[in-house]
Amino acid sequence: MRNISDIIEGYLKAILEKEQDGMAEIKRSEVAEKFQCVPSQINYVIKTRFTTERGYMVESKRGGGGYIRIVRVRPHSRIDLIEQIVEGLDGGSTQAMAEDIIRRLIDEDVLTEREANMMHAAVHRLTLMSQLPERDLLRSRIMQAMLSTLKYEASGGPANRQGGSADEGKGK
Repeated sequence: MRNISDIIEGYLKAILEKEQDGMAEIKRSEVAEKFQCVPSQINYVIKTRFTTERGYMVESKRGGGGYIRIVRVRPHSRIDLIEQIVEGLDGGSTQAMAEDIIRRLIDEDVLTEREANMMHAAVHRLTLMSQLPERDLLRSRIMQAMLSTLKYEASGGPANRQGGSADEGKGK
């Protein structure tokens, strides 16, 4: 059974999909009233489900005429998307950020489910087994390396970017 956060997320995504420009303005109190929940539940959903890593930009204005504006950010190309994500990883990456990024890459058809599962395994806290903040920095460097490979392949480069030619290392 879906929880209220999943239902609110689905509702907000449906509103975004209806809009031509990928932007929706909502009033937090109206959405809370619709789902018979407290307004802070709407804040929670927006803060955790509509993140930069998932491809959203959120603005809010408080007060009587206040609103929350959610914008779906669509990159021009796969390369633009990958570059944007790599830049965002410069300061490190938490487990949640990595999961959101991987989910977005699936949604944007940059990764297959199999590739996403491999990325998850490579950057999971149990795999990295180091202390914070080193773990977050290591996770971001691993993700940046993987994404650089994807970017290189998306631009038409050979799949084996760092390893030299396919025959190298085979005793030839």
